[in-house]
Amino acid sequence: MATVISVTNQKGGVGKTTSAINLAYYLARMGRKTLIIDFDPQGNATSGLGIDKKMLEGTMADVVLETKQLRDIIIETEHKNLFIAPSTPTLANTEVELAQANRRFTRLKNAIDNGPEYDFIIIDSPPSLSLLTVNGLIAARYVLLPVQAEFYALEGLGQLLETMKLVRKSMNPTLDLIGVLPTMVDGRTSLSGQVLAEITKHFPAKIFKHTIPRNVRLAEAPSHGLPIGAYDRFSKGARAYKSVAKEVLERVG
Repeated sequence: MATVISVTNQKGGVGKTTSAINLAYYLARMGRKTLIIDFDPQGNATSGLGIDKKMLEGTMADVVLETKQLRDIIIETEHKNLFIAPSTPTLANTEVELAQANRRFTRLKNAIDNGPEYDFIIIDSPPSLSLLTVNGLIAARYVLLPVQAEFYALEGLGQLLETMKLVRKSMNPTLDLIGVLPTMVDGRTSLSGQVLAEITKHFPAKIFKHTIPRNVRLAEAPSHGLPIGAYDRFSKGARAYKSVAKEVLERVG
């Protein structure tokens, strides 16, 4: 049985896709067969792994509309043990169609349950509280919450946690928060320190021991279609995500 982790925050620009890609990459490096499901209509995880969207024969839009099976669209990346179910902006239109469909909340869960076996499945959810996000929460065992170390970091999180509570009550009783991951931490500013203290106060038992620093190499890697570990494995960003992946393995047990 795969351990399914939804990387979720309805706020954009918090390092959600970067975290999904690099967590998946390091889990794969650690010998775990890992699938990233790009479930964000922006398709950034797809391009961030160097996949040419114009060449795709199937995407998550087809899976959600049940015209293709998950196994039919999965692409093996150039990184050992790492696979991706790609997306393009078509997924946004699909969501509109999905709103009227039967079983609209469980399309992703059904696709995963009937799909190939992996050790880990990482879902890169959209930066919104949408039907796709709820599909991700219902399909997942855990939520990983990236939170940017900046002034508005905790705004809107209450709404997401409320949605998680509703999903747990009605559709997915085992859903759990695996951890809150502070991203874009700048150790030179007192603001980062204050925000970290605030996040720790709200999630004392859930905050990751390792945080993700602001790092130029980390920001450059997606434009080369590479995870940070393949782009510059000695960078601060690479070392941070490697540590987070180890922590995830510990938390999953």
